[in-house]
Amino acid sequence: MNRDSYNAIATDWDAARRTFSGSEQRYLETLLGGLVVPASIVDVGCGTGRPMAEFVLERGHRITGIDQSEELLAIARDRFPQGTWVPSRIEEYAFETTFDAVICWDSLFHIDRAHHESILTRLYRCLSPGGRLMLTVGGSENPAFTDTMFGHEFYYDSHPPSRVVSIMKSIGFEILIQEFMNQPTGGRDKGRYAIVARKSTNAGMIAR
Repeated sequence: MNRDSYNAIATDWDAARRTFSGSEQRYLETLLGGLVVPASIVDVGCGTGRPMAEFVLERGHRITGIDQSEELLAIARDRFPQGTWVPSRIEEYAFETTFDAVICWDSLFHIDRAHHESILTRLYRCLSPGGRLMLTVGGSENPAFTDTMFGHEFYYDSHPPSRVVSIMKSIGFEILIQEFMNQPTGGRDKGRYAIVARKSTNAGMIAR
């Protein structure tokens, strides 16, 4: 949905998004904690591979990056040739491979919320037992909206955090971290909420 806009700002985005912000490294360390090297990680909405995929690769793990923007993927592929970079919309990717962890960072809220539960269910199913998911969603209850970045328009939509957590628990996730990265202001900033979760090993929890 935002493919053309991300293609248009790829160079600007790469220059701006080089290092972690806030508690992102802590969330990523929680995601990777206990994994045997090399583990298989998928970054859903990977952008240029910085800083998430870069951190994963530096720790000896394997990375598969998925993004709909060919220009962002071209930067990732050139910078991190050891990774696997796949052009695809998230809602269309088959997730036929099992992964030890999933990163879905600042990407789910670019997709119509009507697809979010089915995407989260597919992420759950592609995880190995006990595998972990690192996710951001919008921080408040709002209808879908558009905003601009580097002069281009982007689409945003999200369930509020409480609804996302409820959906994830019903699918079978155990929540490890749930907290605001930034609180909604009631104005332009709708807030951002971070979640790190683990695939339940309870046989009674079955993803629909």
